[in-house]
Amino acid sequence: MPLISHLPPVRGKYIENAPLGDVTWLRVGGPAEVMFLPADEVDLARFLADTHDEIPVTVIGAGSNVLVRDGGVPGVVVRLSAAFGKVEALNATQLRAGAATLDKKVAQAAARAGIGGLEFFVGIPGAIGGALRMNAGCYDRETKDVLVSAIALDRSGRRIMVDPKELGYAYRHSDAPDDWIFVEAVFEGQAGDPAEITAKMNEISARRESTQPIRERTSGSTFKNPDPPGTPNQRKAWQLIDRAGWRGKKIGGACFSEMHANFLINDGTATAADLEAVVEGARSDIKDATAIDLHWEVKRLGIAKP
Repeated sequence: MPLISHLPPVRGKYIENAPLGDVTWLRVGGPAEVMFLPADEVDLARFLADTHDEIPVTVIGAGSNVLVRDGGVPGVVVRLSAAFGKVEALNATQLRAGAATLDKKVAQAAARAGIGGLEFFVGIPGAIGGALRMNAGCYDRETKDVLVSAIALDRSGRRIMVDPKELGYAYRHSDAPDDWIFVEAVFEGQAGDPAEITAKMNEISARRESTQPIRERTSGSTFKNPDPPGTPNQRKAWQLIDRAGWRGKKIGGACFSEMHANFLINDGTATAADLEAVVEGARSDIKDATAIDLHWEVKRLGIAKP
């Protein structure tokens, strides 16, 4: 029997064999066995509570830092709907954002409300759920620096509220259990002038556009830097990739960007296998030459084709 016949009734939508390449920035990968678009948090909680534990459940947000393998993703892939994409100011220094809200929309909403300190979100590709999961950041600021609290649902559908200390944040890492699905968060900045805040955001956007291949099919930073920000003589992934000769080196339709060597590029013809081969090839050569074992920042999902 097809998987969908074993799933509980929902108010949202199930889609069988949903093409995941259409919803990820790298534009590759096989289908989700079933995709679930929950109507709202209550619908998602009931789905989780009523779905058998043996059925795999995976969440995909904006798909900016995801590589879906060519064999697709078994089980259910949850993609949060517009109901999870709302953002609102709570007072002069705080705002609440749903997990499907794009990071840049949070920065823009904060600017309109005169809340400073969240400008860095405009430079992060992706959505708030992913930012909470991986402590996303850029230009010396991270999610943990502005997070007040987050709400997640566990695999049983239980609603959990946590603060940053409980999430065990470190550089591009949290201790959040793998089965948690973040649904919203509250962030805090400081009162500021909207025009000044917007000017800072424009500076970040201009810097990003001049140094990163943001108009390509890319996943953003591929590897975590081996040293966290602030480390003396910090070693950076792009430098290691460059020195190993992998900038621009192609396998099929995949390569690291000529513009920024830590950005993985699909020229439009790549398979997920091509992309993974480029990353693993560079990783292997770097480890052989330097003994540095780089770790993926991009999340790989699903199964490879035989």
